[in-house]
Amino acid sequence: MKKWIGLVLIVVAGLFLLSDWKSKKKEPAKVIEPRYEYGILVDSFNVIKAAVKQGQTLGEILYANHIDHPQIAEIVNKSKGIFDFTQINSGKEYAVICAKDTTEKAVYFIYQENPINYIVIDMTDSVDVYRKQKEVVTKTNIISGKIKEGEGLWHSISKQLGEKMAPGLVDVLANKIYAWSIDFFQTQIDDSFIVYFEEQYVEDEFIGIGKVFSASFTHKGKTINAIRFEENKDYIDYFDDKGNNLKSAFLKSPIDFARISSRFGGRKHPISGKWKNHAGTDYAAASGTPIKVTANGTVVHASTKGGYGNCVIVKHSEKFSTLYAHLSKFKSGAGKGSRVQQGDIIGYVGSTGYSTGPHLHYEFWIYGKQVDHLKQDLSNSEPVKKENTVAFEKVRDEYLKIMQDFVK
Repeated sequence: MKKWIGLVLIVVAGLFLLSDWKSKKKEPAKVIEPRYEYGILVDSFNVIKAAVKQGQTLGEILYANHIDHPQIAEIVNKSKGIFDFTQINSGKEYAVICAKDTTEKAVYFIYQENPINYIVIDMTDSVDVYRKQKEVVTKTNIISGKIKEGEGLWHSISKQLGEKMAPGLVDVLANKIYAWSIDFFQTQIDDSFIVYFEEQYVEDEFIGIGKVFSASFTHKGKTINAIRFEENKDYIDYFDDKGNNLKSAFLKSPIDFARISSRFGGRKHPISGKWKNHAGTDYAAASGTPIKVTANGTVVHASTKGGYGNCVIVKHSEKFSTLYAHLSKFKSGAGKGSRVQQGDIIGYVGSTGYSTGPHLHYEFWIYGKQVDHLKQDLSNSEPVKKENTVAFEKVRDEYLKIMQDFVK
C-alpha cells in the first residue's frame, strides 16, 4: 500500500513539474524596444528638454552642457546657410542629448523651429548641422452646422472642433475661400455650412489644418460651393460648381469679421447733425485692428487728409481707387509710392479726423466717383481652363457627393 501511495505522489509531482515547465516555456521573452527621439537612438543617453529663455543664446545653452568655446565657434560656422542660431527665439523648445558618464557632455543639440521642422547639431564625432522634419499624419474630417442666434461662424465651428482647431479652419474659409464673396460678419441665423478638410498631427498632437478640399456655405438663401482644384502643379485655387474662380479683383471687406455700422447713402452726420450723403461704408472695429488693401495697386496718399484724419488712398487702375480713413497709424513700408498686393496690411483702425469712435471709413471710387462697393460686380478671375474641365468635374462630383452624403 505504501508503495502505491509513493508511486502516486511521484507521478503527481512529475506532472506538476512538467506543467510548470511548459507554462514557463510558453511565456514570451520581454523585448525592450529601442527608444528613438528626433530619429536618434537615445537608450544610452540622457535627454534634457527645455524652452529658450528670454535673451538666452545658443552659446550659453551649449556652454552650460560642457561644450567649449572653440567647438561653439565651429558650430556657428557650420550652421551658415542652414540656420542662423543668433536668431533663436525665446519660448521655442530645444533638446540636449548628453552622454551618460561623468562628463555629461552634450552630443546632440536639437532646436525645434516649429512643430514639424527642427535643426540638429551632431557633435558625436566631427560637428555636423542639418535639418530634419517630423512625420506629419493627416486625417480627413467633415463638419456641418448652422449659425444660431448670437453666434458667428467661429462659435459654430469651435463647438464641433474645439478652440484649438477652429481658428485655422475659419481663417481658410474667411480669408482664402470666401473672402471675395461673403462678409462673415454679416452672417444670419440659419446660414449653414459644410466643410471637408484635413487635420494635421505630429506625434498625436494637432498642429494645424491641412488641405480644405471643399466647402459649401449658404448665406441669405444663396449657396456657394467651393471646390479645391489643381489646374497644374503651380496653380491651385477654389472654384464654384460651374468652374468659376471664387476670387475677385476686390475683397468683400477690408477688415476681417467687422460689423458695418453705416452704409453708403444718405444719413444724418454724427457730428454736424446735418442730413448729407455718406459716400462710403463704415466698419466698426476696435482701435488697432489691421486694415487690408482690397486689391493690388499703388499707394498714392498716406498722410492726414482733412476730416478723413489719417488716410490711405490706393490706385488700382485708371478706373478703380479705394480710400481708407480715420486710421490710428500707418503700416510701416506702405507709404506713398509703395506697391501693395491684395490682402496686405496698410494701416490700423483708429478715430482720427471727424470721427466719434474707432472705425474704418472705406470708399470705393470708379473714375473718381464714389460708389457703393457692395453693389459692384467685380469678379474677373479666370475660370477652369477648357482642357481641364473633365478633370475638374470629376473632382467636383466626388467632393459634392461626400458632403451631400454626410448631411443626409
